[in-house]
Amino acid sequence: MLKGKTFIFCSFNLAVLIVCVLFGCRKEESWMWERKLSKDLKLMGHRNWIVVADSAYPAQNSAGIETIVAGVDQLGVVKKVLTAIDEAKHVQAKIYLDKQLDSVAEADAPGIHIYREELKKLLEGRELISIEHEELIAKLDEAAKVFKILIIKTDMTLPYTSVFLELDCGYWNSDAEKRLRMNMRKSK
Repeated sequence: MLKGKTFIFCSFNLAVLIVCVLFGCRKEESWMWERKLSKDLKLMGHRNWIVVADSAYPAQNSAGIETIVAGVDQLGVVKKVLTAIDEAKHVQAKIYLDKQLDSVAEADAPGIHIYREELKKLLEGRELISIEHEELIAKLDEAAKVFKILIIKTDMTLPYTSVFLELDCGYWNSDAEKRLRMNMRKSK
């Protein structure tokens, strides 16, 4: 009799897993995006991008762009992505925000003021680069021709809230590169 119950239990769990994979389950989606980030970040290096996007962010068609759905709070995803990058020794991130974010009115997007304050706290002490949204999309399209881009869509429903992270080398910087280039010229 125990074998029958075990079979039914296993069959039920398999059915639940199949339903979650086919139709989406918030808990599974959350687990899946975190696992995907962990796996991909190990492969990524300078010139790769990670984007934590709002729910209306478009599905871009470039071969180098992969979009996954987290289906959870955007600021929580940003925090986890930044923590993962900070803990990785091989990369660091340049952070880009949509320039439009500063000008979105509370009357047009209720909650945007609180969001901006929370994002500011989360990104405190980090260098931020604000550029037009279309320019960021163009940067991603260009980078995706050669490099991998991971887009993590969240359940955020406020405009211009996507956070763009361009990865750079974590153990080499532009000053070291300049010295290297100068030394190479001297040795010629």
